[in-house]
Amino acid sequence: MSSYWPWWAGAIGLALVTINYTLITDRSFGVSSAWDRVLHWRAERRIERQEAQFADDRELEEAFAAATAAEFGTRSEALTSPDVMRGGARTHGQDAAPAASEQATTRSMRSAPLITQAVLLLSIFVGGWVAAINAGRFEIRFDMGEGFRQLVTADSNVMIGVLFVGGILVGFGTRLAGGCSSGHGLSGCGRLRPVSLVATAVFFGTAVVVSFLLWKVI
Repeated sequence: MSSYWPWWAGAIGLALVTINYTLITDRSFGVSSAWDRVLHWRAERRIERQEAQFADDRELEEAFAAATAAEFGTRSEALTSPDVMRGGARTHGQDAAPAASEQATTRSMRSAPLITQAVLLLSIFVGGWVAAINAGRFEIRFDMGEGFRQLVTADSNVMIGVLFVGGILVGFGTRLAGGCSSGHGLSGCGRLRPVSLVATAVFFGTAVVVSFLLWKVI
């Protein structure tokens, strides 16, 4: 690991990470959403506790039915049932398939456990640290390197201000776009979602333009 991986090895590695993450968690891979949830961990934990009370879809339906009966009362007339009002009752076999699909949809709409998001972020940090150690490039620094000093600024105070503002813009932009480069570029584009294709084109198109301006014009 004394040098970077070839592009095709990196592509295979990212594909495996994305596919395995989706299979294990049944969620799309994304970093900005993980940061958002971890930073708001108190609210997320409260939501998880509320969802845990209704982990069983059948219990949730019964709770809704009981709350509805307590609020509006019950009637004995069979004609008020939804099946009769739609023109007749369905058989048990006809109800089974929609119920199963509805339960699967309900499960997929629930958020992944918060601990998985924290582990994802920690793994990114640890993975980068291990790679730098093995490559012999690990070094604690308080600047962005020679290139940053030449192209942007050599003043440490200005550097901190620029990075702070840049971080705010990146965070705002990724949440405004509904995802970051990992969420749209890996998961979204892998699923051929139009919004992800457009977002990724904007991400990398802007990066190419800014890089050209920095290295060729400025």
